Amino acid sequence: TGQPALVSGPLPLSGRLPTPTADVAGICPCDERRDVCDSNCCCDTLCGDEVAVFTGCLVDSVGSNQQFCSREVASYSLGSTIDGYSILQSSVRRESNSDVFCVQSHNGIDGLSHPSPALPTDSNFDSLFQQFTTFTFSSETERKGVSNYCPFSSASQYMFGIYIRERRERAAAFPAPGASVHCVDSNPAAFLMDRSSRCSRHVVLDRDCSTLPALNIDYFSNIQVLAVSNSVKSFPHRIASVVLQSVEGTRTELQAAAGKDLHPVLLNSSLCANAVLEVAYRVKYSPAGEILNVTVSLVIGFIQESELPLQQEFQMAFSQQDEITVYHSGNPGYVTGLPLASGTRTVVLTGIVRSINPRNTLSVLYSTGDQDCLRGRHQRSPILFGVDFVSGCTLRITEGANCSLVMETMLNVLRGSNPQYVASFGNSPLEYPLDWLPVRSDFNPGETQSCSVPVSYHLEIKWTKYGSLVNPQAQLVSVKEVIQTNKSSLALSSGGSDMLPVRSSVAFVAISAAAAPGYRAMPTINAKLPADFFFPFV
Repeated sequence: TGQPALVSGPLPLSGRLPTPTADVAGICPCDERRDVCDSNCCCDTLCGDEVAVFTGCLVDSVGSNQQFCSREVASYSLGSTIDGYSILQSSVRRESNSDVFCVQSHNGIDGLSHPSPALPTDSNFDSLFQQFTTFTFSSETERKGVSNYCPFSSASQYMFGIYIRERRERAAAFPAPGASVHCVDSNPAAFLMDRSSRCSRHVVLDRDCSTLPALNIDYFSNIQVLAVSNSVKSFPHRIASVVLQSVEGTRTELQAAAGKDLHPVLLNSSLCANAVLEVAYRVKYSPAGEILNVTVSLVIGFIQESELPLQQEFQMAFSQQDEITVYHSGNPGYVTGLPLASGTRTVVLTGIVRSINPRNTLSVLYSTGDQDCLRGRHQRSPILFGVDFVSGCTLRITEGANCSLVMETMLNVLRGSNPQYVASFGNSPLEYPLDWLPVRSDFNPGETQSCSVPVSYHLEIKWTKYGSLVNPQAQLVSVKEVIQTNKSSLALSSGGSDMLPVRSSVAFVAISAAAAPGYRAMPTINAKLPADFFFPFV
């Protein structure tokens, strides 16, 4: 007969743990052979009549770890019958450990992994939501008449953390996940709090494609924001850009999108077009705490039924008036996964010049399928701190190609924008050039007698840990560029046509010395007795 299937369900309301399934009486270290009674193994359950000829017990007691606060111990011993034969005597007792640092244990096969509740599906989601949800966000109609449902400011300016108000006498919404991964549209946006979120929506395409507000571009652009918290002056969001994402994932910016119909439309039962996928708000404010303008950038695209539930991304960033937005990669040390801060230095300016365009940063060639080094638009990936990277392309050389031109083109492809300096810390200021490291290179094209084409580009970035051991900060020490060439003339390697693999790589090398304990000399007692301590005996 087969075993009955286990039904997953939530824990009982009483909170009691499952019954222990592991028994200390079933543990037997001396049971080495299966289906056979081991001699003098008193804990072997297969030993029946054989116990009569036992001369002793190989294992007197069996128990769990002595560090447990409470444990069971099984004891075994041999007694003698009237005829002189041995008889087994066993018992199980519970021992307690009074040590302050004892370990509490849960004796069960699953440990602390209890049966999972039923997985939510389209058919049981509503019932599970009502069963397990202890709170919910109230709708807009339910909070009418409530004047203090969010901390609005009565001052004439916005302050940090104050909710941004709309003309409709409510807080500006910033969708974010709530108690689950589902989007909560009533989540308020707070002043000077940069945020980013990703949440999912349960969408039925044939029903929600053209009716669900969160899929419509107007839902995120037709918003009137108050300039100050207690003012009647308002202004609409300005659309900065609209990017169209295809079914394959490629993106194209729409030019003059104002004259086009960008509302969602259902193409067929399994495909919805012009749905909002990403939203990015940029809020510009004055030093007096007044919002000057709000721009929104949107990514719209296609929703396929196979990709449901829908994943949406939202961002909000604040910048002060006449302030150039420059993103840092740590404070102060670099954070793993953030791009390296890089820039250039000119003779006129004493500081570092850093571009606000993310493409003009220290980057590496990003590999694509069958990528040609000399043709097409090359994709690049910013160098992320702590992330080693290897990529490349294929160099196709034809007979009669200009070697000098090929070499110059390959250097530009491998180096990219080629910034000359990299910040030693994630927030190194631009006005302190000593905090920026030059990118060192030993490659000099003019020194080679023949034409040498670069076939390998490698960046070696050394870093160390700066500061206390409790909170060390990542600091760059040096950045070195290593370029290798083909070591032969172009004419010899190209008889008609030739293909050369070109490699591009980045490696982070940690040079921090491991922490070692310090040793001190044994303390000495530097004390003297008073001169008359033994008076009057001496």
